Amino acid sequence: MLSVSPGLQRYFILDKGILKYAKSSTDIEKGKLHGCIDVGLSVMAIKNKTKCIDLDAEENIYHLKIKSQELFDEWVSKLRHHRLYRQNEISMFPQEKALFSPHCSPSSPAKVAAWLQSSDDFDKCSKELSECETQLLELNHLLRSMEVLHRTCSAPAINALQVTPPFRLQCFMLAARSSNKARGPVPSCISSGSFRLHASNPNLSSQDLAIEKSYPEVLDIPIDVSKLQEDFCRVANNRKRSDTCPTLESVDCARSLVHQTSDDSQTSITESMSEFFDAQEVLVSASSSENEPSDDESYISDVSDDASVDNFNNEVQNQRVCSGLVKNGAPQGRRRATLPSPCPSASTISLWNILKNNIGKDLSKVAMPVQLNEPLNTLQRLCEELEYSELLDRAALTQDPFERMVYIATFAVSGYAASYYRAGGKPFNPLLGETYECERPEKGFRFIAEQVSHHPPISACHADSKNFIFWQDMRWKNKFWGKSMEIVPVGTTHVVLPGLGDHYEWNKVTSCIHNIMSGQRWIEHYGELSIKNAKSNICQCKVTFKVSVNEVDGSVLDQKGKVIHKLFGKWHESIYWGNPPTATCVWRANPMPPEHEQYYGFTKFALELNELDAQTKPLLPPTDTRLRLDQRLLEEGNVEEAEIQKQRIEQMQRDRRKVLEENDMEHEPRFFQKSTDDTWISNNTYWDLRKEPGFSNLDFPVLW
Repeated sequence: MLSVSPGLQRYFILDKGILKYAKSSTDIEKGKLHGCIDVGLSVMAIKNKTKCIDLDAEENIYHLKIKSQELFDEWVSKLRHHRLYRQNEISMFPQEKALFSPHCSPSSPAKVAAWLQSSDDFDKCSKELSECETQLLELNHLLRSMEVLHRTCSAPAINALQVTPPFRLQCFMLAARSSNKARGPVPSCISSGSFRLHASNPNLSSQDLAIEKSYPEVLDIPIDVSKLQEDFCRVANNRKRSDTCPTLESVDCARSLVHQTSDDSQTSITESMSEFFDAQEVLVSASSSENEPSDDESYISDVSDDASVDNFNNEVQNQRVCSGLVKNGAPQGRRRATLPSPCPSASTISLWNILKNNIGKDLSKVAMPVQLNEPLNTLQRLCEELEYSELLDRAALTQDPFERMVYIATFAVSGYAASYYRAGGKPFNPLLGETYECERPEKGFRFIAEQVSHHPPISACHADSKNFIFWQDMRWKNKFWGKSMEIVPVGTTHVVLPGLGDHYEWNKVTSCIHNIMSGQRWIEHYGELSIKNAKSNICQCKVTFKVSVNEVDGSVLDQKGKVIHKLFGKWHESIYWGNPPTATCVWRANPMPPEHEQYYGFTKFALELNELDAQTKPLLPPTDTRLRLDQRLLEEGNVEEAEIQKQRIEQMQRDRRKVLEENDMEHEPRFFQKSTDDTWISNNTYWDLRKEPGFSNLDFPVLW
């Protein structure tokens, strides 16, 4: 027995390069697998000190903890032999690799057909399949009816993704298993087409399902919209996990068959997993987190009323017009809508050559080519968390403490939205003493940030407005696992609402970037975000970011732990307050700019952060990020010169650090100071010094 996370035991069997695991040996004998790992396609990191084996299987990272040193040594030896065996097997029979998924045993259409012929449960499966077809047709009819009404009568929108994942996956799985079976053809309602499976996961975006157009586009009789929505949700949720065919042991297996249904529709997961057979296992000493993927496959409803979002946005905007922050109904000045140049290609860079000796280690000290950067800085990334600051304005105007917590929690989640399209690049690392300011009259806040420490890297920021004060100092631990990179933030985010006396605090969740080496990179966030009011214990909030599905679930609790309000949604799309189908939309992400894929995946807000106009430039300190040469050159598309400047600037920083060490001196941040709890807070001098005497009259270190 091996431990895969603290307090959790699993039974493992290593068979021809495939590591199978379940709750017990009996479950394995019965075929009730919790999952499988292809050791040959995984990057393996071995930690002798902690007796831990890390397997990066691209979609998930597995941490195997073994208590006995003797057993640990034996497992390491066996894993190495089986890994070599599996890699040789794939090299000799490359067509077989596509038939394997980390969640299930390898299979083929012939094996599936044979299994169906001998299965005693086939009749029951066939019956279940017929029920699926009937329900899908009914859902299709209801959906089209509501879509037509939405186009013609502005009825609330609802889409096909409301069908819960177990329902969709099980239907398709049964169809796949029946594809070579003469006794039961695949229903006409299930075929390859436009009904997207798991649209929140980019790895699954190439595998689609479709429902045939069996119903007319125009309705001849009036239909009550709310009744249609109720009927749709009733049918969609009619089938629960417990009602599925007994031969389907796990919904995870459905993912495997989805990848196998067509030879010409393999997903990026299968294609990219085969490219790194030379990925050596690496002995490292760094400790690792002990996480196991969640079994939860829940899905959310998209029923909402967007009017609530628009109403409070307009309300806050009207307040700013009255207070003079916005003139003539528009923000002061006109901000740019695009970057000077699209992002350069990084196809010629071999990331594996750069990172192969750093598996399991912190990447903050590893020098990267400038092509892998985006023309924004980590300090500017912190400012991006304020893109939806109107949620804090709304919280400041809300008297009920439980409703107020809803807006605070939604704001905390909204800060992750901009990362959805940004897995392809990394921000520039700030230099020690580098600063950034952002004054947004149309949003009612002003923001400053400073890099207060280099080893370890610590970025501190502070923002204030009439309605709120926001600050944090963030430290990150980056771990590279061979195909994925985990980013573990350390620190606390603070928001104070002066008019109400509230002081909210919360942590950040872990982020993971997948497909670092090849394929389409994508990012996910997982863990629990806990929000407390330091000035009152009347309520708290817990928000869970789910693995792989981009979903969040949250609860606002009273002092006794009773749930007062529920939140759900997707961190990159929208958050809803209440219970479906009557939930209210609290927040929805802004639409992406045109051609955002060509411009680093930046949101409109991100496009504006590095803009430098003639009026602002003379007011900035010489340490402001917008004056940094390598970042500016990359934004302008001059990659070669950007790389030269990046190396020069980094060498200047090393020279400054050496001088400090030789003279036994420490760097003193200019605009932030350490508090009693060892965190960094603003010293409240920036805006006063900017005004009088002005930064041009002060001494600053030469950073570039």
